[in-house]
Amino acid sequence: MDIDLAKYFYTVNHDKLMGLIHKTIKDRGVISLIRKFLQSGVMINGVVVETEEGCPQGGPLSPLLSNIMLNELDKELERRGLKFCRYADDVSVYVRSKKAAERVMASTTRYIENDLKLKVNREKSTVDRPWRLKFLGFSFYRREGGIGIRVHPKSIAKFKAKLKDITSRSNAMSMEHRIFKLNQSITGWVNYFGMADIKGIAAKLDVWIRRRIRMCYWKQWKKISTKHRNLVKLGIDSYKAWQYANTRKSYWHTANSFILSKSITKEYLKSLGLKSVSERYSLVH
Repeated sequence: MDIDLAKYFYTVNHDKLMGLIHKTIKDRGVISLIRKFLQSGVMINGVVVETEEGCPQGGPLSPLLSNIMLNELDKELERRGLKFCRYADDVSVYVRSKKAAERVMASTTRYIENDLKLKVNREKSTVDRPWRLKFLGFSFYRREGGIGIRVHPKSIAKFKAKLKDITSRSNAMSMEHRIFKLNQSITGWVNYFGMADIKGIAAKLDVWIRRRIRMCYWKQWKKISTKHRNLVKLGIDSYKAWQYANTRKSYWHTANSFILSKSITKEYLKSLGLKSVSERYSLVH
């Protein structure tokens, strides 16, 4: 079961939170400072609006205060003997059957709303098989010998959309800067998802990224004479280069052609500094 808290950072009950903090912290000055932080207000269109509930997002203290509140949920789930995983306001609980999940969902929702004074988004909270749910971008799958961790399809789609924006034909930037931005995205994505089994998807992403870059080059060369000249420089026979330079096929279709694969090779792109998703994965895995 996946529990979604509705606008969690905006709905934290100040009195409930301060009561939990007061159990541990006895210094009145610190208590007063935390209360002022919570009620400092926000500025909307130049107007200061008081905050009667919630933790100011972006503040250095907000994650800590939020975890103090949801630590109570952790202790309640532990008391019930449930297996769960929580990060900030994302919570997943794992039980043996759908019936048990529905029962636990109902009782946990009552606890969150009645005891912690928070709101559960019933439309987004879900009971389903673990491999159909997404938790922090991850999911699960069955494999020989047990269960494996994978990247959820939505997370892969989001990553590809980001790379697609960087390699868009209409995105005017130098190839050096484009490769720099790609490397940043690849490094960050693999560092985060490296604990999952992404060997297969990493290889497919590499092929797709190289095709995107070849498309950018083909668009960048524009004129037939420029295309011919660059293809010859990259080792293509002059006659073949003229044939492809005059093609009327789309940029995306041409990017997957034998000629561009043979000229703008994997080794050539690597020499320009492009990082491989597969190679990066092998380093962190």
